[in-house]
Amino acid sequence: MAVEKQSSELNNLNTSAAAQDGTTPAHEKEKEASCCTSLKIFLVALSFSYFAKAYSGSYMKSSLTQIERRFDISTSTAGMVDASFEFGNLLVIAFVSYFGATLHRPRIIAAGCFLMALGSFLTVMPHFFMGPYEYEAMKAQVTPPSDTTGSAHSVSPCLPNRTMTEGIPAGCAQESGSYMWVYVLVGNILRGIGETPITPLGIAYIDDFAGSQNTPLYLACLHTVAMFGPMAAFMLSSLFAKLYVDIGFVNLDTVSITPQDTRWVGAWWLGFLVAGTLSLIAGIPFCFLPKTIKTKETPPSSEGQKPKEAEHHKKATLKGFYRSLKSLACNPLYVMLILITFLQVNSFLGFITYKPKYLEQQYGQSIATANFITGATTLPAATLGMFVGGLLMKKYRFGLLKASKFLFTSTLVAFILSLSVFMLGCENREVAGITVSYNGSKLDTLGDNGLYPTCNGDCRCSTQQWDPVCGVNNITYMSPCLAGCKSSTGSGKNIVYQDCSCIESMGLWSVNSSATLGSCPRSDACARMLLIYVISQIFTTFIFALGGSASYMIVLWCVPPELKSLAVGVYLLVIRVLAGIPAPIYFGALIDRTCLKWGTKPCGGRGACRLYDTHSFRSTFLGLAAGIRMLSFILFICFIFMVKKKSPEKKQENDAEKPAHPENGGKGGHDGSEIEKQTFI
Repeated sequence: MAVEKQSSELNNLNTSAAAQDGTTPAHEKEKEASCCTSLKIFLVALSFSYFAKAYSGSYMKSSLTQIERRFDISTSTAGMVDASFEFGNLLVIAFVSYFGATLHRPRIIAAGCFLMALGSFLTVMPHFFMGPYEYEAMKAQVTPPSDTTGSAHSVSPCLPNRTMTEGIPAGCAQESGSYMWVYVLVGNILRGIGETPITPLGIAYIDDFAGSQNTPLYLACLHTVAMFGPMAAFMLSSLFAKLYVDIGFVNLDTVSITPQDTRWVGAWWLGFLVAGTLSLIAGIPFCFLPKTIKTKETPPSSEGQKPKEAEHHKKATLKGFYRSLKSLACNPLYVMLILITFLQVNSFLGFITYKPKYLEQQYGQSIATANFITGATTLPAATLGMFVGGLLMKKYRFGLLKASKFLFTSTLVAFILSLSVFMLGCENREVAGITVSYNGSKLDTLGDNGLYPTCNGDCRCSTQQWDPVCGVNNITYMSPCLAGCKSSTGSGKNIVYQDCSCIESMGLWSVNSSATLGSCPRSDACARMLLIYVISQIFTTFIFALGGSASYMIVLWCVPPELKSLAVGVYLLVIRVLAGIPAPIYFGALIDRTCLKWGTKPCGGRGACRLYDTHSFRSTFLGLAAGIRMLSFILFICFIFMVKKKSPEKKQENDAEKPAHPENGGKGGHDGSEIEKQTFI
């Protein structure tokens, strides 16, 4: 014992001498280097996990239309599948945010990443459980007479002697409706639960051990890396959407539809395999990181925890949790801000969820092109807007009032610019018997009416199948049978139907009255409208994103410093419950009401929508988003007056020289690092 005591005293003397000489002992240098290495590894691992979770969430939204078609579900049901992620997240977010600091945070994050991977892989499972994708196509219900043409490549869609059946096909009586989409829903819930600990525990870990000077830079790195996730998701989704869903399992020469067809389903499942792999890799480094890092600034306590953690452990009780929630609920600025954000996020989530579908139905683009446009234009504009907004906040050192005015101005200007999209639309597709008559005149009442004119009266056609063909008269017919086509040449995607009586009835005998597979393309005027729309969306998104940094700071400044973490957690929780879950569902339900022609499942029943009323879709989709945002501005004006009443303008102008929290008069003024730190949280 005496020897150990002398050795300890000698070490203390050496340490003291080194301190007096301005040098650091060798073992202290090794310990400091080890701590720095652990923190850097944690930062790299957390950045990768941010990328993985951002990729997974964005890829789900980019694949929603294809999931809708693959499982023959309505848009509202697809919206429920998308919203299930938020449901999984909200199940545990409050408890993880409040009690997570007392646990081994890196390992909790690792478990979350592995759960995200499991959810992504579970989402892919239906593709391997289900049979090949069966899209609607014109099929003869009986075998053609034996004395018909012996040419194997010639098929007559119009067979007067066929027996028409509109009910459930033979062999389907024992087959129930497909509910394989439930796998996607459960997988999305698991992904939501797994993502929960990454942000609150990851940021808290960095804040505890990185030091006040380094934390803002680290948080900026995290969010910068995360922004590449949605870009990669939409770009890969665009690539995979060009590949047929059953690629590698079927002969593609037998596929008669193209990516421009509303029945087309791309290889959506490939992106979820990528998502699962990324999440799995992201979780591995966290398994080997320590619970705490002994920093030079703050010596560890006897229990191996920093004093800040130990104090949190003592305070983290259900009673304290209840008191903190009550304090937030009694804060009028905080409550009003939640109401404003609730409306804004409802509008934003509903719009971004169905934007690819809108581009496809409004401007006649393939889902691959729609995803590419979203990833290549909207997301970079949002990223740049957030960055520029953060720089403006830091340069001019806005207080609570000025930040509120800045956010209100940016969102209002973006809203006014967004109203122009109501005029940037295309006309309805000319579909005989649905939007136009068989002589080409527009119908007053849209829908299935007049599908059996005299020109196809003898063909005995089914009205349940959607197998569109484009006539030389630039009118789309719901099927070659309904176009009255008597013969065909070619196979697969190259089939050309000829001798179509309904085209002949319009006086086009000189061009052989032929029709090709697929709907007729949009006009050149519609293509110009699309270009203007994309440019306007870039500017609108950039201006809207300018206030993104201010919104985070306002949340932090509306509450006392000790409630900041809980305020952000409750803020996100409420927004997820009141906006993240319902918005995709009711937006989808209203979009369903604009459908003109529903698809039919292989064994009967209503499938996914094939044709929408373009005008009704545009007014409903854009009008709902604009109406919700308009209500938020009324509340925002009230919020600004509340801030003015609580904190006069003169006091706000001096906020740059006052404490970090503009309401409570702490010690010291705002410095650039503090502003940047709050900007990126």
